Amino acid sequence: MALRIGLTGGIGSGKTTVARIFELLGVPVYYADDAAKRLMNEDEELKTAIKEQFGAASYKNDQLDTGYLATRVFNDPIKLEVLNSLVHPATIRDAGSWMNAQRSQYTIKEAALIFESGSADQLDYVIGVSAPLALRIRRTVDRNHISEQEVRKRINNQLDEDMKMKLCDFVVYNNEEQLLIPQVIELHRKLLSLAAEN
Repeated sequence: MALRIGLTGGIGSGKTTVARIFELLGVPVYYADDAAKRLMNEDEELKTAIKEQFGAASYKNDQLDTGYLATRVFNDPIKLEVLNSLVHPATIRDAGSWMNAQRSQYTIKEAALIFESGSADQLDYVIGVSAPLALRIRRTVDRNHISEQEVRKRINNQLDEDMKMKLCDFVVYNNEEQLLIPQVIELHRKLLSLAAEN
């Protein structure tokens, strides 16, 4: 069976950029955020659970009303935790099925909350993408067109960056000082070698 690799990092760390480089190297990548959005619209069991917790207004014309849901959970850590407790198990199941269906030496699951969601238990190794806080804030403000205060609030909802990197088996530095592609290529070679031993 192919090795299952997690890819994580805080908001603005550049984990999606790293994931895209792995894809260019021919590695299948599962994007947990995209999958979660899809599952919240397609998984009937999950839709029912969301409606029960957050009201029928969570869906409009049978599609998730993300604006409504965001107003309900983003300023309430307990409600956010409830939403995550519904979505994460569905995404973990979906990722497992997807990974089983791949025919490569290793696959990657890109997700912000690999440790927080418990999905690290289903993975062989985890790669962390690290970037300095000021750079992460600047990137997120530029990309999402939101205030620095809003970015800091989101960062505070995630596991501490230093702690997260310590939990990872490998770390890629996306700090605009070290080149990203050579780090990913070296890691790709290492993972192919580990897969061959598996």
